[in-house]
Amino acid sequence: MAARIRKGDTVVVISGVHKGRRGEVSQVMPKDERAIVAGVNLATHHVKPTRAGEAGGIQRREAAIHLSNLKLIDPKTSQPTKVGFRVLEDGRKVRVARKTRRSDRELRREQ
Repeated sequence: MAARIRKGDTVVVISGVHKGRRGEVSQVMPKDERAIVAGVNLATHHVKPTRAGEAGGIQRREAAIHLSNLKLIDPKTSQPTKVGFRVLEDGRKVRVARKTRRSDRELRREQ
């Protein structure tokens, strides 16, 4: 299945505790249907020092969010949009913003 959300996309969280927060996708895990979004869904990890001289302590890291809780931001309108697909004349399959009907290439150029 083609990816609706990819690394580097700007997305908004549409449900959950972090609803309404925006960020850039830094990693996508297609098998788990999850993504890591910068600055969203921060989890606290208690880290033990592993070597002499290394500091331990409490660290805040981004945790994964299910792809169904994310929506792509159209760069032209800055509004959340659904993602569809279109097959071009040369046979390539490209992503299309449902609201503006603009292709993936046009969306990437403006980001």
